[in-house]
Amino acid sequence: MIVEICANSFESAMAAQSGGADRIELCTQLAVGGLTPSHHLIKKVVSKLSIPIHVLIRPRKGNFCYSKEELNIMKNDIEFCKYLGCSGVVSGVLQSDLTIDLIAIKQLVEAANGLDFTFHRAFDCVKNPLVSLENLIDLKIKRVLSSGLKPSAIEGISLLSDMNKMANQQIEIMPGSGINLGNVLQFKNKGFTSVHLSATQQPEKKSASFFEGGTEGVSDEKTIRKIMSLVSLN
Repeated sequence: MIVEICANSFESAMAAQSGGADRIELCTQLAVGGLTPSHHLIKKVVSKLSIPIHVLIRPRKGNFCYSKEELNIMKNDIEFCKYLGCSGVVSGVLQSDLTIDLIAIKQLVEAANGLDFTFHRAFDCVKNPLVSLENLIDLKIKRVLSSGLKPSAIEGISLLSDMNKMANQQIEIMPGSGINLGNVLQFKNKGFTSVHLSATQQPEKKSASFFEGGTEGVSDEKTIRKIMSLVSLN
């Protein structure tokens, strides 16, 4: 089973590699669902990691309906990731009726030519998941990250299993959200070949600040190592 770590910082990315993770999704601002990291952060992580790096392409918080200008920013970010040698990108675009924006996604896939393309948890907002999955298969998307339209993947495991059967190896279904040491084997036992998790712990507070507004956790190397050991032994 492939374990992808959602790394929200340079420290999290390094912890993922040291803990034996197979791959990272690099992002920032997990409190709002994740945003595109700065070009400087992407460059720094690429220079230090040897495991595959997938970069989140999401220019702002909020919904997943993007303007032409926002799509151009996303395409430019994808080109930068390609230039640096990243292995893949992670993105998603919806229309206002909660269907997949096929035209916009096709543009992003074309920009990412040669990179793995993961459709992210915008999928968990669609109104018809099985039709949407067919759309992604038709677009030859590599994988979809989903919690089965529920707050956590363990709650959505029934739909995720249905999606996995329907996919029939045409697209990879990667469960994500709330996956941890206590439940990761349930996904392996259900036949999923990959999972997405952050394995974060809150860092020790070193100073008080009016500007903290909730400190983001950092991926924990020891937890990641335990998860890697668990999925490899079972």
